[in-house]
Amino acid sequence: MSFNIALSGVAAAQKDLDVTANNIANVNTVGFKESRAEFGDVYAASLLSGSRTKVGDGVLTQEVAQQFHQGSLQFTNSALDLAITGTGYFAMSSDLSSNDFTYTRAGQFKLNDDNFIVNSSGDNLMGFPVNPDGTSSSTALSTTIPTRVPDSSGSPRQTSEVDIKMNLPANGEYKTVANFDPENQETYNAATSVTIYDSLGESHVMTYYFVRDDTDTTANPNDWRVFASVDGTQVQFESGLDSATLTFDSSGDFVNQVPTVIRTEPLGSTTTGSGTPQNAITNGSDPDQQIIIDFNLDTAQQTINEPTQFASGFEVTSLEQDGLAVGRLTGIDIDSDGLIRASFSNGTSEPISRVALVRFANDQGLTQVSNTKWKESIASGEALAGEATTGTFGEINSSALEQANVNLTTELIDMIIAQRNFQANSRALEVNNSLNQTILNIR
Repeated sequence: MSFNIALSGVAAAQKDLDVTANNIANVNTVGFKESRAEFGDVYAASLLSGSRTKVGDGVLTQEVAQQFHQGSLQFTNSALDLAITGTGYFAMSSDLSSNDFTYTRAGQFKLNDDNFIVNSSGDNLMGFPVNPDGTSSSTALSTTIPTRVPDSSGSPRQTSEVDIKMNLPANGEYKTVANFDPENQETYNAATSVTIYDSLGESHVMTYYFVRDDTDTTANPNDWRVFASVDGTQVQFESGLDSATLTFDSSGDFVNQVPTVIRTEPLGSTTTGSGTPQNAITNGSDPDQQIIIDFNLDTAQQTINEPTQFASGFEVTSLEQDGLAVGRLTGIDIDSDGLIRASFSNGTSEPISRVALVRFANDQGLTQVSNTKWKESIASGEALAGEATTGTFGEINSSALEQANVNLTTELIDMIIAQRNFQANSRALEVNNSLNQTILNIR
């Protein structure tokens, strides 16, 4: 019997050494959770045996239990490196249409050739679909989808309005409106340009020309005419007008504009001398595109955003338009609540997904698989999905990785202790062998 007791001690010490060696081997494995060998004594006795004199039957490895306490964070330069501070696991799927999930704390993610966010094993990071305002439409694990980052922001948006804030010079020279020629700077007082976009997302230059009207300098001394062109081709205004009128009072404040809403007719629908329509944009985009020229006029409130006519130089303080070109992906930001937002070259950003986190009633009941992943089991309980920073779920840290929670100093001490246990049990086997040999040598 003593042979078996010592042998069980050797096996337990060997198991302890194996666990310690595995912890040390994975000290640099991101998301790794150290294990601990847990032992129990073996004792068996019959009802009629003398329990007070019964010796135990050795030691048994009860469980190799992983320890899921938090590992320290290592900060990186990649926005797709993610670490969870607190409770939760990333949900991963090996196939785009599979619901066979695995769970991990290792957040070394990257984009594959189809722009899906994957880990080093090629598993897809699962996320909750989001609305345009960034709110999640569902937080059920069954509704998660592989997270894909678009390489463009979708369809372009044609310009429908241009906002201008400006001052026209009160001492500007009067000009004859009929002589206006965009090619001749002597026929207008000032000009400014803005980049606009058609329905295909192609950019064009829209130029505004300002002429101080000499038609009636006595009755209307502060009238200005506004002309417009696109890519050098003059366009007409609403109601077939070739120009719009801005009127100021003697204090330089805006009084009136004609037409009431200054809007260009379909760009380039001005007519040549022969009466044939002449298009400014001929690339196949929307031929009916109209643009409202908003001078930030507010006659009721007389706000400071109105155009003014003061005795200073021509000055444009703001010039904005609402069109967008096709945007290409320039960056990815991930908030602490897991919201993934893509930034594009056209200056826009849009939410694309929210990283799904999963928790379990019993973490140590999870079934360990390779590549620092776990799977749900009966002992772990059902996977419960949710958003980061809500309830008991932890926080997601972008540009960070969770290091292994292995304390190398502690492991080295444990290895020494396991080694001594192995040696002591080996010595017990040797002593038992010597005693048996002595008995066999009795004559």
